[in-house]
Amino acid sequence: MPDFIYPVKIHHLFISPGHNYWGRPDRDPGPFSTDSPESITLDAGKGIRGDRYYNRKPDYDGQITFFSHEVYEDVKSLLAIENRSPIHFRRNVIIEGVPLNQLIGQPFSIDGIEFSGSAHCTPCKWMDFGFADGALKALHGRGGLRCRILSDGILSTGNHQLSSSLELDLSKILNPILPKPLP
Repeated sequence: MPDFIYPVKIHHLFISPGHNYWGRPDRDPGPFSTDSPESITLDAGKGIRGDRYYNRKPDYDGQITFFSHEVYEDVKSLLAIENRSPIHFRRNVIIEGVPLNQLIGQPFSIDGIEFSGSAHCTPCKWMDFGFADGALKALHGRGGLRCRILSDGILSTGNHQLSSSLELDLSKILNPILPKPLP
């Protein structure tokens, strides 16, 4: 089956050596900084070098996380916010041009680096604290994509090509993931 090729743009890359929010439901955020490098090194089955989830456990489904630049812009508009960085979403890759929810359960690659979309990256209550009041509600069903890294590589900001065996509906980039119907 031929692959479908989509032009995408990576606007930002973020990594952090520690967890500022995870496991801290009733405490202030942790003290760890978040870096925004121009490129990140990916190790298959392990994650992003220097990131808090690197080599967390075998087959971890969140070795790298993607977040839609279009959703970021939409949330800023919905909440009437102008100058707030997507760094507050705590996702690794801010990408434009692809409906991330359609890649759940799908293999894909970016410039030859292979990934497997494993799950929706469900937003938590910290989104209201970290980004702005109302962010959690605005992100419902569109919090990003958790992935496994299937091949080593270096991912950088800028223009790239995403390849998928699935034909994606680019008109649905802003659409939330729909709940599965009950049996």
